[in-house]
Amino acid sequence: MRLKLIILFSFLLFGINSKAQEGIPVYFDYLSDNYYLVFPSMAGVSQGGKIRATARKQWFDVEDAPNLQTLNAHFRLGDSPSGIGAIIFNDANGYHSQTGFKGTYAHHLRMGSQDIRVLNQLSFGLSATVLQSNLDETDFRSTVVDPAISGIKLSSTYFNVDLGLSYNYQEFYTHFAVTNALTGSRRNVYYRDRQDNPDQLVIDNIRRYLISAGYIFGRNEWQFEPSVLFQLTEFTREKTMDVNAKVYKDVNFGRIWGGLSYRRSFDGAQYQTATSFGEQRLQLITPIIGANIKNFLVSYNYSYQMGDIRFSNGGFHQITLGYDFGQQERKYDCYCPAAN
Repeated sequence: MRLKLIILFSFLLFGINSKAQEGIPVYFDYLSDNYYLVFPSMAGVSQGGKIRATARKQWFDVEDAPNLQTLNAHFRLGDSPSGIGAIIFNDANGYHSQTGFKGTYAHHLRMGSQDIRVLNQLSFGLSATVLQSNLDETDFRSTVVDPAISGIKLSSTYFNVDLGLSYNYQEFYTHFAVTNALTGSRRNVYYRDRQDNPDQLVIDNIRRYLISAGYIFGRNEWQFEPSVLFQLTEFTREKTMDVNAKVYKDVNFGRIWGGLSYRRSFDGAQYQTATSFGEQRLQLITPIIGANIKNFLVSYNYSYQMGDIRFSNGGFHQITLGYDFGQQERKYDCYCPAAN
């Protein structure tokens, strides 16, 4: 029994990409020209607008495995420096699920006095989130009365905000965001009806920091884009880093591209097997492919978890469909897909 508990603890710790989180979990769809899903400052970053829909499923061989669906749209308000956006999402993981809505306002400032064909833009964004968290305890069974289990379906709705900052200069870009910036949400679904001093059991700080940077090399029919994304969860001090590389090729119907992402956690956990002890850190390898066909986008990525302790040998599948509207043909004299 002790061995099973240790292995289960290791799985929960390493499940950064599978456990239910408050708000939208950060997977790898941002690499599908979907930075707005992560950074509110990217709403309306280009002329016109973009629509993206994603579906993610983990471990097809596991019942009630984590799955996520998102739908977002954002666009520039005419010729003004303002952009708006909205996101609807549903995230389910076993007995826990969450649905939510984000509404975003972003403001984009041209920097310097260069030619209008030169991209030099500083962007600010603010998203307001309304989220409903659900916990189904109807199947929980215990021979001893547990004050933490109500035996019913619990639901709680609360509010939070995300803040974002982006800077784009020609082929260079960098983004910063603080998600779930407000503390004190109290997430009642996790301590409702408890009698044993419930205030000590509440984690009401779910703030997360993200920073990303990248550069696109090449202006002929081939381009290469290295980038990084760093995440820090404030309360638990969990840290992860994504190292990404993408290659683009322009073709007569649009653009095809592919890439590879490597995610590694800075935090490890010890585990025990029947014969040995060990320590393991989260490591994910994610290849991604996609195509822009005129105004349409389609992409697919598959994440494989490395290491000796895994819940399943199956990977994590995600598909993205998108549509761009009102885009001007190469407004800026740069290879910058997010803004052009």
